Amino acid sequence: MGELKVVAWKRYGQDRLYVNLSDGTAVAWADRRTGKVTILQEPYRREALRLLRARLTRSAKPATAASPNPPLHRQEAPPVPKLPPLTPAHDLALNRPGESLREKLEAEGPTLSQRLINWLLRRPSELDSYRKGLTGELRVGAELQRLSHHGWRVLHSIELPRKVDIDHLLIGPGGVFCINTKRHLGKAVWVGDEMARVNHGKPQPYGRKSKAEADRVQTVLERHVGFPVRVEPVLVFVGVTRLEKAPTQLAVRVYREREVSALGPLSGVLSPEQIDTVYAVARHRCVWLTT
Repeated sequence: MGELKVVAWKRYGQDRLYVNLSDGTAVAWADRRTGKVTILQEPYRREALRLLRARLTRSAKPATAASPNPPLHRQEAPPVPKLPPLTPAHDLALNRPGESLREKLEAEGPTLSQRLINWLLRRPSELDSYRKGLTGELRVGAELQRLSHHGWRVLHSIELPRKVDIDHLLIGPGGVFCINTKRHLGKAVWVGDEMARVNHGKPQPYGRKSKAEADRVQTVLERHVGFPVRVEPVLVFVGVTRLEKAPTQLAVRVYREREVSALGPLSGVLSPEQIDTVYAVARHRCVWLTT
C-alpha cells in the first residue's frame, strides 16, 4: 500500500483535507467545516480515516469531556449519471479552436464583397470582435496542443446554455484548467482580483467571469466523474504589449499566449486513470447541456 499524505485545499468557498497517494491520486477527503468524510478508494479507508481524524482533531476547538473527538461521518457519493454512447455529433474532441466563433461568422457574417466595402469605407462591423476572438483562440489553441506530448488533453469551444462557451479546457497531470482567451493587439493590460483594464480603460470583469466559469466546470465534472476535481481559472492574453498583474491576484492564473507552456510541467494532481475519466466525460457534449 502506497504512502499516504494529507493535503489541505481551500478554494471556491470549500475547505477540505485530501488524503493522496504519492503520485497525487486522492483516496479520501474531508470537509473541515462539517467533519464529513468521503472515501474514494476502499482499500485505504482505515488509514485515511486515521490520518483525517488526527488532522481534524488538531484543527478543532478544545474538546469537551462529553465529546473527545470531532465526529466523522461518511458521506455517500451520489450516483454518477449515465451518459449515452458518444457519437461524432456529440464528441467535443472534434472541435477546432474557435469552433463556436467560426459558426457565428459563417451564419451571420457578411460576404467577401461586403467585408471589402466595410474595409474601404473604414466602417466597423459588429462581427469584427468575433474575428479578433477567433484569431486569439487559434493562437492559444496551437500553444495548448504542444502540451499533448506531455500527457495533457485539450478541448476547445465547449458550448454551455445561455450563449456561453468555454474557450479551452486543459486536462492533465497538473489538474484541470478552464482557459479564457482575450485578444488585445498592441494594448497594455492590467489584471486585478476581479477586474482588468485595457490601456487604462473601463474595468472589465475578466477575473470574476473566469472564476465563475471554472466553478461551473468543476460542478459539472464532479457530478459525472464521481470524485473531486479541482478546476483552476486561467486568463490568456494575446498580442498585448504589456501585461501586469496585481500582487493580490492569486485566484486566476494570468499568462501571455506563449507562457501557457508553464502549465506543462505541473503534475501530482490527477493520475493517468483520472485524466482518462475526466476527459471522457468532458468531451461528451451532453454533460454541458443542462449546466
